Amino acid sequence: MISKAFQNIVTQMADVFPKKFGIVDSHGLVLANNGGEPTGDIIENLVYAATNNDKLLFKDGYTVRSMSNKPYAEYVVYVEGTDEVSKYCCNSIVVAANNVRHYYDEKYDKNNFMQNIIFDNLLSFDLHQKARELHVDIDIPRAVFYIKVLDEGEVGIYDVLRNMFPDKERDFVINIDTKNLVLIKELKEVENSQKLEETAQAIVDTVNAETMLTVCVGLSTVAYNIDQINNAYKEAQIALEVGKVFDEEKYILNYDNLGIGRLIYQLPIKLCELFLQEVFKKGDISTLDDETILTINKFFENDLNVSETSRQLFVHRNTLVYRLEKIYKLTGLDLRKFDQAIVFKVAMMVHKYLESNSMKI
Repeated sequence: MISKAFQNIVTQMADVFPKKFGIVDSHGLVLANNGGEPTGDIIENLVYAATNNDKLLFKDGYTVRSMSNKPYAEYVVYVEGTDEVSKYCCNSIVVAANNVRHYYDEKYDKNNFMQNIIFDNLLSFDLHQKARELHVDIDIPRAVFYIKVLDEGEVGIYDVLRNMFPDKERDFVINIDTKNLVLIKELKEVENSQKLEETAQAIVDTVNAETMLTVCVGLSTVAYNIDQINNAYKEAQIALEVGKVFDEEKYILNYDNLGIGRLIYQLPIKLCELFLQEVFKKGDISTLDDETILTINKFFENDLNVSETSRQLFVHRNTLVYRLEKIYKLTGLDLRKFDQAIVFKVAMMVHKYLESNSMKI
C-alpha cells in the first residue's frame, strides 16, 4: 500500500522535474519510479551509501538520500544526475514522501503502533481502538526483548533480527537508536522463563555469528494482553540495567531472576550511602585491594568454606585465615560468621550500585 502512495508522488513530480527518479526500500526493491530505474548493482550501492546517513550523497552518477536518520536505510530516494536540479528534486521528494509515510505509519503500520505502546504515547481507550483498526490481537501473550549492542562500530543488527523473526504481523523489531533495539515477540503459548532465555540466547549467538558484535538481552515477563506490553518493556529495560551492574558477565538478563539486585536498585542513593557508612565504621570498602576482593568473592562462592577456598586460590589455609583477619581489622566484619558475611555481601553490592550511578553522572 505504501508503494502505491509513493508512486502517486513520483508520478505527480515527474511533471515538474525533468529527471529520472524513484524510491527504493532497504532491500533495494524499487517501490516507485518514473522510468529508467538503475541496475541492481547500482541500487545496492545507493542503499548502502545512504545507510546511517540522512544527508544528500552522490553515488554512481545519482543523487541519493535516505528518508530518515535511522541506522538502516528504510527508504531511499534516488535522482539521476548530480547537478543543482537533481539535489532540489531529491530533497523535494524526500519531504513529500515522508509526509505520506508518516500518515501511512500512523494509520496502517503495526510496527509504529507497537512503538507508540512502549513509549507510552497512547491512552488505554485509543490503544484498544487502534488495535482493532489494525487487526492486532489484544489478548495474546507476548514477551519483550531489549537488545543492547556492547561493541563500537557502525554495523547494524536490525536486518539480522528481522531475518530471525520475519513475521511482521506478529513479531515487531523496533530501533531505539544504533545501539538499542526492542523485539516484541508473540508467543504461541505461555512460555516459561527457560524457553524465553533460549530465544534470547539464539539472538546473542546469531548476532555474534553474523556481525561479530556482542549484545546483551534484557528479558521481560510475559505480557498476557496488549495493555501489559508497556510494562513488559520497562521490565526488560530494568533487567538490562540491574543485570549489567550486578551480573557483568551475563549476556542474558531475565527480569524474573534479578535477585537482591532488584531490591538494591530501587533504593534511594542517600539511603545506600548511609548504609555503607553504618556498615564500614572502621574503613571504606574502596580501600580493599584487588587480591582482597578476589579472596572475598571466592570465599562467598564456596559458601564460606575455608579449606575449599584456599585450595582454589592455591594458597595455604593459614594464608587465607590471615587475609580474613586482615579484612576484619579493616572493616570490622568477620566473614567467617554467617550474619556478618551476609551484611558484607549486601554492602559490596550496594557499593557496586553507587559506583555504576556515579559513572552515569
